[in-house]
Amino acid sequence: MPAYYSQPAAANYSTPPAHSQKQRGYRICDQCGQVETPVARFRLCGGCMVTQYCSQECQKVHWPHHKTICQHTTSQIASIKQQAVGGFSNDENIAKNLRKFCSAHTSLLCWVGFQALQLKRVPSNIRQHVLIIDLAPHSHPEGHRRFSVVSTRIVKRSYIGDPLVLADIQRRDDRCRHNGGIGALVVLVQCAGISQVMPIEVDPPSKIAWDTREDWASVLHHFVESGRTDFQPISTTARGVYYG
Repeated sequence: MPAYYSQPAAANYSTPPAHSQKQRGYRICDQCGQVETPVARFRLCGGCMVTQYCSQECQKVHWPHHKTICQHTTSQIASIKQQAVGGFSNDENIAKNLRKFCSAHTSLLCWVGFQALQLKRVPSNIRQHVLIIDLAPHSHPEGHRRFSVVSTRIVKRSYIGDPLVLADIQRRDDRCRHNGGIGALVVLVQCAGISQVMPIEVDPPSKIAWDTREDWASVLHHFVESGRTDFQPISTTARGVYYG
């Protein structure tokens, strides 16, 4: 029997799709932990095009820690480009658009992963499980809208076999716990054999007022299919309901 909710999962779930509204989502500087705002835009690492920084200074300070995983990611991207140049594959475009997809939907993917792994009830799941989101490509002028959600599933973290990627996740795990969080939530977005790993550092559930939801999969479909990047979860507190 489907669960009934008196409030929708998102503050703006029932509003028309805001196609003209371009947001970059919830980003954290990988060096200092600062959160991106509409005023202070972050920069992506020019090598891996995944890790983000609030300033060039933070990027320079973090380079010795980031160098290994950056060069590993860059080599994988270069390998995909070589296949594409040879005319054998369009994987280069898929990889590029997956990065755009994850960047545009960071807030949504963080909330979906939190709900799927039931971190409000069982915080220890963050160290054991990964949420996989399988996508299918389709044509659209905007890069982040070139995918549809096919399925979602939860697997053991050991599913990720790349030792360098696992080491980077462990580094984020350790840093997050050192700062009082519960660890790095891992969301793996994949399409046509190409994957994008998203480790998202999570505060203790006691500091997160998001309601526990079981309709996260339908919410994911709704926002991805409509192309909306303005997801704002509803939270219920003793002082009432608030958004974001």
